[in-house]
Amino acid sequence: HNLPMAGIGAGVLWLGWFGFNAGSALAASGLAAIAFVNTNTGAAAGMLGWVIAEWLKTGKPTFLGAISGLVAGLVVITPACGFVEPWAAVVMGIVAGAVCYAAVSIKPRLGYDDSLDAFGVHGVGGTLGALLTGVFATTRVNPAGADGLLYGNPAQFLVQAISVILTYLFVSAMCLVLLLITKAAVGLRIDKASEVEGMDSTEHGEEAYNLGAAPVGTSVHVPHVREEASEAPPEEASRELDAGAAATG
Repeated sequence: HNLPMAGIGAGVLWLGWFGFNAGSALAASGLAAIAFVNTNTGAAAGMLGWVIAEWLKTGKPTFLGAISGLVAGLVVITPACGFVEPWAAVVMGIVAGAVCYAAVSIKPRLGYDDSLDAFGVHGVGGTLGALLTGVFATTRVNPAGADGLLYGNPAQFLVQAISVILTYLFVSAMCLVLLLITKAAVGLRIDKASEVEGMDSTEHGEEAYNLGAAPVGTSVHVPHVREEASEAPPEEASRELDAGAAATG
């Protein structure tokens, strides 16, 4: 609902992600440098992939789509940033942008609540990142790692796939427990009226943006904007029309 603020937030994420990924090397080393480069490259490629997919489908690229693709690119490159070459980060970013756009696009058909598209961007993007790391990883970047499918080691892709499945099972079980606790304590859904009006208003009695009608009893002055040529009185206007008609006749 506020694209400038969303853009600022995406920029802060992009900047902070360098510390998140490159900082994981815990040293100013070559590995930290490649993680830094891959993070930036993956983010830019993710933005490009989302915008291209959106443009092909709707005919219009959007700023919101660009920053969503940026986040998708950051997510997908996170598990791979210290194991893949920069060209692979480009491929992963573009794929993530397009696939995450598709995941977000089908959300209305599936009917689940996700106002921030957390699953479509982070869930799908993270899954892609884990799987594609098993494809593009190479010991030429990180000797402490393992080669992926593309470098003659299909077993690594299998390891990544199993890790994804186990992660989904663990997270699903934990979320189910937390949802049951939340449902028993405060409930999982708000009523329809509160959902339409907004919880800022119903729960806190305030709004970030007051764009509605003025309260009853409030006087609102709307200044009259005069035209450059002032209107003539009706009788004068009638005489001018008659004179013009006679001249043309």
